[in-house]
Amino acid sequence: MASAWLIALAIVLVILAGLLVSAETAVGRVSRSRIEELRKEKQKSADRLLVLLDDRARYINVLLFLSTLATVAATVITGYVVVDILALGHQWTVGAALLLAVAVMVVISYVALGVAPRTLGRQHADRIAMASSGVIRGLAAFLGPITSLLIVLGNALTPGKGYREGPFASQAELRELVDLAEADDLIEDDERQMIHSVFELGDTHAREVMVPRTEMVVIERNKSLRQAVSLGLRSGFSRIPVIGESADDIVGVIYLKDLVRRSFDHREAEEEERVESLMREAFFVPDSKPVDELLKDMQSARVHLAIVVDEYGGTAGLVTIEDILEEIVGEIADEYDTEMPEVNELPGGSYRISSRMHIDDVAELLSIEIDADEEGIDTVLGLMAKRLGRVPIPGASITEDGFVFTAESTGGRRNRVNALRVDPVSSEIESEVS
Repeated sequence: MASAWLIALAIVLVILAGLLVSAETAVGRVSRSRIEELRKEKQKSADRLLVLLDDRARYINVLLFLSTLATVAATVITGYVVVDILALGHQWTVGAALLLAVAVMVVISYVALGVAPRTLGRQHADRIAMASSGVIRGLAAFLGPITSLLIVLGNALTPGKGYREGPFASQAELRELVDLAEADDLIEDDERQMIHSVFELGDTHAREVMVPRTEMVVIERNKSLRQAVSLGLRSGFSRIPVIGESADDIVGVIYLKDLVRRSFDHREAEEEERVESLMREAFFVPDSKPVDELLKDMQSARVHLAIVVDEYGGTAGLVTIEDILEEIVGEIADEYDTEMPEVNELPGGSYRISSRMHIDDVAELLSIEIDADEEGIDTVLGLMAKRLGRVPIPGASITEDGFVFTAESTGGRRNRVNALRVDPVSSEIESEVS
């Protein structure tokens, strides 16, 4: 008689665990936008569910705790009953009885707790989540502290930082769903990669996407408007940081459209007015700021360019909204982008080389003496920047060991110099004479 009651209790616990798993799946899957639509349709339980979705992880953790408790209790009771009936009543060995109990509970758990409730939770996420929202909130009020304590304990025992809200409702599960959707041809591969890139924004910091300080094109605040327009046209940038005493002293940002408008309306202003009279306020962000937060802040402030500062307050670089978008959609190329070989031999002993070519390779190509370690640079563009004392723009040139290096073209959305023309000094002189 006692065994019958225990079996009935085990069945009730399995059913309860299945309901909890179904509710957990529904809460984790339900769409906030869909519930807000139901709220507008005067669905009473939609308001309760929206409150629950504000702290979704906490409620999912409570449901997971209860379903685990019910499953373990049902397994223990089933093992006890099987051992009591078969081992004590029918002379089975305890090991054989326990093995049978394990087999039975594996099948029940897989079907009744794994497949069926999760399928129902996904198919009817809205209805199940709304129907159970009141009960879930009540359970969380009593059991929330217990689950939080267990999460703290688990994080303490686990190597690494752990998760404050627990690892159960993590991005990893959603990433797996995205991968499965791509495998089932529900989404394209590039769409899958884009979704993964969105997830990674929170783990990416401003320093990882910024244009470094060494590649920033800047202008002094006391330059004339004509000089600023010329720099904007030659560099290809429509927004240029304005500096005071040095690159660490960013005092504002000048917009090319402001310069053109002012010059068009007042021709004399080109020479009479200074850049600082038209510059706008700069938007500063720390280099440790997550990119997803940075994007929201730039959207709220309605700025397209932010100055990135390091922990000491110095200028580390700059970042634009386009830089952030490239983290999602990949490199944004334009109609001027062309693939070029690292070295292209030209007539008269001249070369066109990639600006990223290592300085040691350049020295070997031209048979000249340049020590990358001694110079403290890696690329030929870095050599030009060091010699010029500023970021090279198209038309800038230096003479090095019998050769003239000229920044010849730009490529990419950032308008960086991507190629240099290298001419022997003699041929350079001859071309000027002719």
